[in-house]
Amino acid sequence: MTLPNRVTPFMSLEAAPARGLLMGNRGGRFHDPATRAVPGRPWCSRQWICCVLSFKGRQRAVWGAGYTELFFCDEVTALASGHRPCMECRRADAMAFRSATMIGGAFDHMPSCPDLDRRLDAERRIGRAHRRHARACAGLPDGAMLGRGGQAFAVKAGRLLLWSQAGYARASLPLPDGEAEVLTPPVTLAALAAGYRPLWHPSAALADVTPARDRAPPSSP
Repeated sequence: MTLPNRVTPFMSLEAAPARGLLMGNRGGRFHDPATRAVPGRPWCSRQWICCVLSFKGRQRAVWGAGYTELFFCDEVTALASGHRPCMECRRADAMAFRSATMIGGAFDHMPSCPDLDRRLDAERRIGRAHRRHARACAGLPDGAMLGRGGQAFAVKAGRLLLWSQAGYARASLPLPDGEAEVLTPPVTLAALAAGYRPLWHPSAALADVTPARDRAPPSSP
């Protein structure tokens, strides 16, 4: 049975066969190890992290007696759902993320991990619901994710890529005018705007992000 351990950009969990590029957790175990049931509050603490799939040869029984292992299509997905890089297995990325939040103006000092966790917890949810943020589409950084019609789209090179657990659609869409419902927390948007480069699913590199005016016209029959 496929476990409901794949994280969506909307913070929710679902069962999906796609493996994903990263794993993570939400501060401990929240599933029932006997039944593998998920409670109404799918987190244990406000320490939500994203990790590498393999680290120092450690082996784990997924959804056993330890913490609740979660999996992400890529880091863009993890960031949209309110996670941050792990300080242990992704230390260089975690340090780069911390610095970028300060450079981007989200903090006036180098934040500690607890500082980040408090800010992210306030920005990613309202009670048990995912918090959305109205933001102007113009200027959204690469790696930001927004919601439209119940679907998630990632910003890349000024275009929108349709997200799925298996990766991104090859065809892209232009950024809409005006404001959009942004899923990525503001502190993470600041880090992305300041140069933090998240790990993308390989399908994003295959997407067509060429501006419409630069595309070759279709060939004649």
